[in-house]
Amino acid sequence: MSLPEIVTREQWLDARKELLVREKEFTRARDALNADRRRLPMVRIDKQYTFESAHGPVGLADLFGDARQLIVQHVMFDPAWEDACSGCTAGVDEIPDALLAHLRIRDTEFALVSRTPLEKIEKYRARRGWSMPWYSSYGSDFNYDFHVSLDPAVAPVQYNYRDAAELARAGADWMLEGPSEQPGMSCFLRDGDAIFHTYSTFARGSEQLGGSYAFLDMTALGRQEVWEEPKGRSDKPRAANPTFAE
Repeated sequence: MSLPEIVTREQWLDARKELLVREKEFTRARDALNADRRRLPMVRIDKQYTFESAHGPVGLADLFGDARQLIVQHVMFDPAWEDACSGCTAGVDEIPDALLAHLRIRDTEFALVSRTPLEKIEKYRARRGWSMPWYSSYGSDFNYDFHVSLDPAVAPVQYNYRDAAELARAGADWMLEGPSEQPGMSCFLRDGDAIFHTYSTFARGSEQLGGSYAFLDMTALGRQEVWEEPKGRSDKPRAANPTFAE
């Protein structure tokens, strides 16, 4: 791997300012995308799902705890496997308790869900030392309905919003050949007794995560902050989810 070019401080500053222009453009584009994500329509979930937890069977509403929002990480864990996916494992390892606490402060719960029996989940959780909620969807349609367990014998294959024909054209024929588990994140919103699916991301879309704000940016309510304009700048528009890039 080659190292960056060695230049003078003045040359570095010129190059850094050029990059800063692009970074600001990216930040503004990301903010606009996040706003569009919050405006995405939502779908009411009327189907009853049952999950197994360390405290017994629970429904989807129970995964929220006392929060209004729920983020689910679909952890790849086939019932035939002894261990969860190594990539999913690495991602979960990087989620500290402090991040989960920050999410809960903003009325958002986080949970792991896998299509493997609870016994395997609990053994793997103990080995990894994870404390976050982790539920088994074994025996339910949850993973198939949210397109992270793929099996043409169970349900028409769809992944990352591509159906079988589109996957084949994209060179992902292997997804159509037999059962497989895939990664993803799904967001839900509770309004009274009603639960809504607001967002899901798959494949490399899951790589956008990093810190509680990135998690919150996926949700319908966003960061839930009101930007107080500094004195003398009241001409600038207020933003519900500001980015401090100016």
